[in-house]
Formats: sequence, structure tokens, C-alpha cells
Amino acid sequence: MITKSIPSLFTIGNLFLGVIAIISVFNEKPEMAAMMVIIAMLLDGVDGRVARALNAQSEFGKELDSLSDVISFGVAPAFIMYVVAFQELNPAVAWIVTALFPICGALRLARFNVVAGTPGYFIGLPIPAAGGVVCTLALFYQDIPVSVLLISTLVLSYLMVSNIKYPNFKKVGIPRGAVWAVPLIVAVVVVLGIYLPEHLSKIIFIPLVLYALYGLKKNVDRRLAKTRKRGKTRHSGEEPKHSEHSA
Repeated sequence: MITKSIPSLFTIGNLFLGVIAIISVFNEKPEMAAMMVIIAMLLDGVDGRVARALNAQSEFGKELDSLSDVISFGVAPAFIMYVVAFQELNPAVAWIVTALFPICGALRLARFNVVAGTPGYFIGLPIPAAGGVVCTLALFYQDIPVSVLLISTLVLSYLMVSNIKYPNFKKVGIPRGAVWAVPLIVAVVVVLGIYLPEHLSKIIFIPLVLYALYGLKKNVDRRLAKTRKRGKTRHSGEEPKHSEHSA
């Protein structure tokens, strides 16, 4: 019974850190808030793997994970961005963009739970990655124009509900014998996050942005390939007509 509950403890930890992130940013600690979201991402990444390693998967765990993700990677990052960057904007614009991000995240999670995806891929940008980008991007609010932060938040919201394919690394599992090391790894990251919240968050920002841009680039490449293919099809279809006319 205790073994079956271990994955849910990681998920609850994820939810707890999301709430702490919201409290931290309203206490004027955006770096700490962003770090809480990053650590929540780590817990979210291991709870499913621990469940599979312990053969403890359940529908309860799946639903709890989705509900936790909405708070930790939807609501918390949106509030972080709002508090540090959007409060000087027109209130209606700031509220709508702030609300739109967790709404799109919830829609993405709902689709993920009921629609079978493509093996090896996520359909749409996963909400932990989107939330990670938003909360770490917010740390650059003094160096990046607010308009860029606003557009970036809207783009990330769209990417979550889009049909763009993103690589799925869930098959990279944790051996049952190595489950004991997970709490140790989490503890090390927590210590680093406490002592280096700003630097660590900004470093993690880089791979998260590259992941988000990767899917966007692949989608553009795929659309360009389809456009070229249609162009070639039209061109080849016109040649017989031209030869008949000449005859």
C-alpha cells in the first residue's frame, strides 16, 4: 500500500511547490518562485517514472497529476509573469493574457488525458515546459521589453493547444533499483535552488526555450515541405495539358 502511494507523494510535492511559487512571487521573491516551479518540474518528471518502476500506475494518479500541473505550470508561472511584468499594462490586456495561459494549459491537459497521442511524441507543447519557459523568462523582465514578454506568453499559450509534435522522453525510465536515488537528487536540486535561485533558473531557461523552438521549427519545416510538394504536383499536372494543347 505504501509503495503504491509513493508516486502520488511526488505529485503532491509538485502541487505544494506550485502554491509556494505563487506565495513567493506575491512576497516579491520572483527568483525563488521560478525556482519552485523548476523543482516542481523535476517532481513531475519523476512521478510517472517512479510509478512505472514500482508498477503503481493508476487513474487516480493520472488525474492528480493533471490537476497539480494546472496549478504548478499554469497558474503559478502566469502569476509570476503578471506580478513582475504585466501590472503596468492596461488591466484588461494583462488579465486576459494572464488568464489565457493556464486556460490553454488546462485544455492541453484535458486533451492529453482523453486523446491518444502519437507514439514518441506529445501533441502540443507540454505544460511543464511552457510553464518553465514563462517563469524563467519573467526573470529577464528588466532586460526584455514588456511587449516581447506579452507576445511570448501568447505564443506559448498557442503552442500548448496546437497540433505541433514535441519529442516525448517518457520512455526514459528509472530502474526499480534506482528509485531510492530520486529523493536524493531532488534534495540536491532543492539545495541548489535555495542558494542559487536566480542563476540556476536562468540556466534552465536555455534548454526549455530550445525545446519549445524545436517543435515550432519542425512544424514550419513540415508546412514548407507540404507547400513544395503541392507546388510540384500542380506543376506536373499542368505539363500534360500543355502537351495536349501543343499537339
